[in-house]
Amino acid sequence: MTATTTPPSEAGQRPFIIRSGRYLVFLVILMGVVAIMDQYLSTIKTTALPYLMKEYGIDASSFSWLETLYMIPTFFIFFLNGLNDLIGRKWSILILILLMGLSSLAILLWTPSLSMFMAFYAVTMFTTVSNMWTIPPAEEAPAKNRAKLIALVYVIGLIPLQAILPPILVNTLGLSWRWMWGVMFLFMIPVLVMWFFMKETGRYQAIQAERRAGRSKIHPFGFGAIDRRDLRYILLGASIWICWLVNSLLFLWAGYFFMTIKGYSVGQWSMVLLGALVMAIIGGLSSGWIMDRIGRRAALVTGCLGMAAVYCLLGIMPAVALPFMAALAGFFTSFSYTWIVVYLPEVFPTERRGACMGWTTTVARLAYIIGPALAAILLAASPTMEWFWVVAGVVMLVPVAIVFLFRFYETKTKELEQIAVER
Repeated sequence: MTATTTPPSEAGQRPFIIRSGRYLVFLVILMGVVAIMDQYLSTIKTTALPYLMKEYGIDASSFSWLETLYMIPTFFIFFLNGLNDLIGRKWSILILILLMGLSSLAILLWTPSLSMFMAFYAVTMFTTVSNMWTIPPAEEAPAKNRAKLIALVYVIGLIPLQAILPPILVNTLGLSWRWMWGVMFLFMIPVLVMWFFMKETGRYQAIQAERRAGRSKIHPFGFGAIDRRDLRYILLGASIWICWLVNSLLFLWAGYFFMTIKGYSVGQWSMVLLGALVMAIIGGLSSGWIMDRIGRRAALVTGCLGMAAVYCLLGIMPAVALPFMAALAGFFTSFSYTWIVVYLPEVFPTERRGACMGWTTTVARLAYIIGPALAAILLAASPTMEWFWVVAGVVMLVPVAIVFLFRFYETKTKELEQIAVER
């Protein structure tokens, strides 16, 4: 895997190593399998909910209120993201992988009570809100197809294990529902082997060289370095991310909606979820292509409007149309989320990208309080969930309003150093 060095005039600020095409393929695959762990752990609850509610004897609304309490620690995600600027991208990814795999093992082995389950569940959700796997490909990818490559990482993460594995684990193998989480510990082992061959990003190595030469300083978690432009994009990005997360946290009740209210079996629901995840892969790839060809703003608005329409209709459509609506929900949810995984890592300067991403995710964690609380209120007010889905759709009109009210710098086909200067 050979590499070349970009001269300062081309880089805009500093020379950095450009990795070979073969290594870039490897990096996309590696970050993709890390994203698989992330996406799986963040969504497996939708299938496991009926099982854990039955075992621990808790109703839907009560569980959602309890989840609101246990999600409070996710506000400290800036500590995890901030490690990217302190110890580098490679070692931070290792910590992320270990946290996801070991917390999954803990759910499998040490959750005799609801409180123990919620504690380890909170750790898994803490790890899945960092989106750290977007940073290495954002820094290594060529500007002209950066969105497509990051979108590819994201859609690899959408390989529908959360639809395929539960029926095998529970129905075929007769294992406990806890294995829906525990299987990610086994998945972690080959991911760790792949991580061993990961290299530090060229741009971060350039930052390290400047620090060793005394030309720049380390600013832990961005303190003393984050400027007004950073703050602007932290707040705007987090606002859009909050809306998407609230919608997604509401969507995690889709398994309960299909299985408990509509009478689907776990196998039938898994087929519906599989269709939604396949469409999510198509949505992510489509969004990446549109962002590189037309622009980031167009992709975001299209995805949010599609989500609003589909979710508003989900609760009132006839039963025969529900699997189709779930598939469309998967497509547009992924379509809009691709903007988050592409735009936010590229809009911040390299030397504080991890810290800025950390503070963006920290502010966005408001959704982990708003989402479960809103779900609890809606489940109590609309037990059959018609208005539940209408509200989920309306939430996605807020990002559209934000886009039209505030100017977002267009990053399409621009180098990261140019973005840092012009945004």
